[in-house]
Amino acid sequence: MSQTYQGSCHCGAVKFSYTGEEITKGLRCNCSICARKGAMMSAEVIAPEALDIQAQEGALGCYQFGDKTAQHFFCKHCGIYTFHSTVRKPGYYRVNLGCLDGVDVFALDANVFDGKQLL
Repeated sequence: MSQTYQGSCHCGAVKFSYTGEEITKGLRCNCSICARKGAMMSAEVIAPEALDIQAQEGALGCYQFGDKTAQHFFCKHCGIYTFHSTVRKPGYYRVNLGCLDGVDVFALDANVFDGKQLL
């Protein structure tokens, strides 16, 4: 069953929404950036046309490292990681579940993806 989700950074300068699968679990990654930010991301990979991003001018930052395939987006005002394009499926996204309205990340189980092996 699909559901529409709304999300934002802490200050509200970056907002996003998408319609996708009901969230029943999350995903964590052990690569160097994901281990440091500690966020739980969506298990579902989101197609670019399904993710509606609304950001104030100049608010959306992007960080890349390694081979620069993945793009890690964050708010330049409050620093919150909101979503990223993936390494395994470039151009597709995963979102920070902690940014979604009505989703309790502390109540979700999570799988762990071995991102260390890719880098």
